[in-house]
Amino acid sequence: MRVLFLTCLNKSHLYAMTPLAWALQIAGHSVRVASQPDLADDVARTGFTPVPVGDALNLNAKLGDAEPQPAAPRPRGPVQVAKPVQSTFPQDPHGHLSEIGRGFFPMICPDRMFDDLVDVATSWRPDLVIWNTLAFAGPVAALACGAAHARLLFGADGLAQIRTAFHRQRAAHTGEPLDDPLEEWLAPKLDRFGEKFGEDVVLGQWTMDPMPSWVPHPQSDVHYVPMRHVPYNGPGAVPEWAGRPAERRRVVVTLGTSHRESHGIEVPVSELLDGVADLDVEVIATFDRQQMGRLTSVPDNVRVVDFVPLNTVLPTTSAIVHHGGTQTFASALEHGVPQLIAPSTYWTERWWGPVAEANGLEARGAGLWVGDSDTLTADSLRDGLVRVLDDPSYAVQAGAVRAERLGTPTPNELVHVLEKLTDQRRGVRL
Repeated sequence: MRVLFLTCLNKSHLYAMTPLAWALQIAGHSVRVASQPDLADDVARTGFTPVPVGDALNLNAKLGDAEPQPAAPRPRGPVQVAKPVQSTFPQDPHGHLSEIGRGFFPMICPDRMFDDLVDVATSWRPDLVIWNTLAFAGPVAALACGAAHARLLFGADGLAQIRTAFHRQRAAHTGEPLDDPLEEWLAPKLDRFGEKFGEDVVLGQWTMDPMPSWVPHPQSDVHYVPMRHVPYNGPGAVPEWAGRPAERRRVVVTLGTSHRESHGIEVPVSELLDGVADLDVEVIATFDRQQMGRLTSVPDNVRVVDFVPLNTVLPTTSAIVHHGGTQTFASALEHGVPQLIAPSTYWTERWWGPVAEANGLEARGAGLWVGDSDTLTADSLRDGLVRVLDDPSYAVQAGAVRAERLGTPTPNELVHVLEKLTDQRRGVRL
């Protein structure tokens, strides 16, 4: 069969799709990967021929323009903060949905992206369109050409969560009927092809779910297909030191790669480095020049590298500190490494997984939430690291979580499932 993938936003989202795309290609199916032109070079580096759709996103500037309110300045000095929970949007899910449906989603998936992808789909005639959960041109193009379509999550299913809360709010509402911002946005695009808006346009005919079962999932009618998130870190040379056993316990500190190209993470790099400076550990910190800013020196126990594939260093790592990025989270799960997570508080960030990941890890005894990234201090990071490194139960539980994940179907093992679902759903509206 012919399978068209659609990603958007940044290369981390592309990398989350790459193992499944290769599984289908190796199984003998024809695969094409569409993305905005910004990602064309990254698509090519994964081994696929890029199919550019839409205009260049210029993500950094547009994210700043779309944010409803400016980020609050970072408080000075120690701050006591309550441990967060994954939001269930109890107060005003319609308001939350309006913010993303009228600002964020149209910004990252503009009109020309729809037009170009429909042209590609009606010409190539894919049997299946697999779309990133933010790339709504995917289901529209699938319906326009009669293909089946499936959503591929890159983190926790915040969108199904907010849709579930919105439908409950709408049913209980006694005043003027509440509009659906996503229907308002997507219905006119579907009308051009004689199709009507339905919940599958938002949540897929089915959804490939890379999150462990212990990460909170919404109570909804979504057809989830569990999939082990096989980490793909992208191309990169492996430094000679990366494979050597560490002389001391090794700690990786990273803020990922995708945020370098967009809005960044609130916690200053200096705070992270101060938090590990006096510990008897070897620290690998993945920061580029922009993240390092004006820092001219680093602690003696810290090695700063711009980028290193996490899969090369995690086998010899005792703990990892990060922002809750899905690729980083999946890589640490795969290698059974305890995690300390400081979720970003940027706008929509929490909906896609960091808080759910941190809470789930804590419940399993395999990691810690160490503070939101806008209030994390060197002291709280140091205390969390000492706790995780000195208590062997964290490593034991991280190993147990890894063993569980190894039992989840890999992309290769899902190929026959996708073939069957495609045959059942092609040309069918739910």
